[in-house]
Amino acid sequence: MKHDELFSIDFCTLDYECAYLPDKKTRMFYRYIPNADKDLASALIKRGWRRFGNSYFHPICHGCSECKSIRIDVERFRPTKSQRRAIKRNNETRVYLHTPTLSLEHVELYNKFHEYKEKKSGWRYNEMDLQTYYEEFVVGAHDFGKEVLYIKEDKIIGVDLIDILDDGISSIYFYYDPDYEKLSLGIYSLLVQIDLAKRLGLKWIYLGYWVKGCASFAYKTAFKPYELLDGFPSQDSDPNWYRSEDD
Repeated sequence: MKHDELFSIDFCTLDYECAYLPDKKTRMFYRYIPNADKDLASALIKRGWRRFGNSYFHPICHGCSECKSIRIDVERFRPTKSQRRAIKRNNETRVYLHTPTLSLEHVELYNKFHEYKEKKSGWRYNEMDLQTYYEEFVVGAHDFGKEVLYIKEDKIIGVDLIDILDDGISSIYFYYDPDYEKLSLGIYSLLVQIDLAKRLGLKWIYLGYWVKGCASFAYKTAFKPYELLDGFPSQDSDPNWYRSEDD
């Protein structure tokens, strides 16, 4: 199917409080595409879009362009000492890759993680239900969306939602059991993605957005070398990715 024949609906949100920068407002542009294929998903992610379920989106904030799309260069990446320690901490953690699934265990773990982040980092907690989880993390995966499960002591301790695209892996969302925080599962999950990309011959890990000064995104620039995207180019324009000055 040609991309111009795909059914889609465009819409945007009203301004709301920015989760990344104080005293800022954000607005998101959405494109609902229930039958997107891998080629289209690859083209959009390469141009700074993100995907939750059947919805692709990127910010269109008035007077602010601090959200920068960031991607890791898989071929040139070399782990730091602290990243190698994360690998050692997880030598007994089992990893499974398969199609995104829905279970009560998934949703309970997601809510446990967000309750913890509300207390630790001031995240706004909204309880996830089964239907919402299904719409955000299960549908829209088609043949390219996957989940990586992290298992220890016969239970799920981490879930990583990803898209395996034409030129790289797009990180959608990762959550974990706070009881296992000492394993550095967030760092380890990205190292697993990088290893998977190498095995598949893919060049990039698309990490979503990075905002300078936002503590929640600070870990992303520890994975070097990386590139940033200039704006959010249209589908008929070539994306301009460039090396960061501090990379």
